[in-house]
Amino acid sequence: MDVLIVGAGPTGLTLGVDLARRGVDALVVERADGLFPGSRGKGLQPRTLEVFDDLGVVDAVLAASGTYPHRMVWKDGVRQGEQSMFEKVEADEGTPYPEPRMIPQWRTQELLYARLAELGGRVAFGREVTALSPDADGVTVGFADGTTVRAGYVVAADGGRSTVRRALGVGLAGETVDPAPFVVADLRLTGLDRDHWHAFPGEDGGAVGLCPLAGTEDFQLQARLPEGEEPDVSPDGIRKLVARYTHLRAADVTEVRWASGFRPRAALADRFRTGRVFLAGDAAHVHSPAGAQGLNTSVQDAYNLGWKLDAVLRGRAPETLLDTYEEERRANAAAMLELSTGVHRGEVKRGRATVQLDVGYRDSSLSVDTRPHAEGLRAGDRAPDGRVAGARLFDTFQGPHWTLLGASVPGVVSLPAAPDSYGEGIFLIRPDGYVGWAGRTTEGLEAYAKRTGALETP
Repeated sequence: MDVLIVGAGPTGLTLGVDLARRGVDALVVERADGLFPGSRGKGLQPRTLEVFDDLGVVDAVLAASGTYPHRMVWKDGVRQGEQSMFEKVEADEGTPYPEPRMIPQWRTQELLYARLAELGGRVAFGREVTALSPDADGVTVGFADGTTVRAGYVVAADGGRSTVRRALGVGLAGETVDPAPFVVADLRLTGLDRDHWHAFPGEDGGAVGLCPLAGTEDFQLQARLPEGEEPDVSPDGIRKLVARYTHLRAADVTEVRWASGFRPRAALADRFRTGRVFLAGDAAHVHSPAGAQGLNTSVQDAYNLGWKLDAVLRGRAPETLLDTYEEERRANAAAMLELSTGVHRGEVKRGRATVQLDVGYRDSSLSVDTRPHAEGLRAGDRAPDGRVAGARLFDTFQGPHWTLLGASVPGVVSLPAAPDSYGEGIFLIRPDGYVGWAGRTTEGLEAYAKRTGALETP
């Protein structure tokens, strides 16, 4: 096979969908017997919604999700007032999804899994990777049952304790974001409205949050415990935790569906590529959950890598194109780690900084702008939505191809102009929705297209 993806979380499933729509022979393998059951990464940022628009799942995601509720603070059983969780990001023609959406991680995975199946992609559950043997031509992967498979490339999307990363000997350096232990759980309860994210600060340095999960009957519990206390994630332990910090009784928690303890950490892999093996998602970077950056950054890892693997596998671009995955994504992940840590510590507000619409690759070797002093959009920037000749740009971008705005070149989907919001110039849009090349004329465009696989024919 061409690509083996290890891990069927949001990262692995996103990459699986992207490769399946391109016709790449890929397989997702997952150690567990089914999809992850918890709500852990429940926030989808606007940029992730744009990715899901391109992958054909945004309508299902919007239908299954909701807006973030306001935060309601309680003390001694009395409401103290509510506040917005985010600084508002204004909608405009270029930003069709201005607000984050809340949806439990398990539901996001279900929708990606359904899309993957629709495209003919595959997930093999109960397949635990235990060995890895890379060579110049591919990778032999061994499983716990003694079987092996051979793949041209392997992508490790198997989480923060990645077996693949450890087998490669790649380090994961980082820091503790908060010395206190945390608990997250999915539960059902009575006694609270579903219109607010309920916050219960404690006198002992601990706190509990109870957030209704859109499209379900569940609440997600987020708890910070006093330093030195060991989390009890049993159903009785979760009930006692709720009764300890809120005015609810333990019996008001009618069901505990999933629970986990953790200590917030920020960590970054030493490298994202070793030969024919790539690290993506939590295997490459581990975030505090504050600010909803981890899952979203992971989805963008997959989205960045998919088109590059396809271009190289089809012979449209040289193998060196794959080097730009680490070049672009490691720097981006480092910035997102700093951001999520800042949100956790109260140094950064949720808003324009966290919605990931300003994430870009201006410093990438793939970003070429021949206009010396152009105003507006630059190579490496996200390509906003808009309308040209009656066509919506995101509809034109949708699919695995490149798009040229302001000129016509054989082998590239083209529109006669870019919206005024882009500024003056000709813009070549990458399959992942970023400006790859920009210029006032097409001089240099053909050479760039050959280097990156932008032409449909080799």
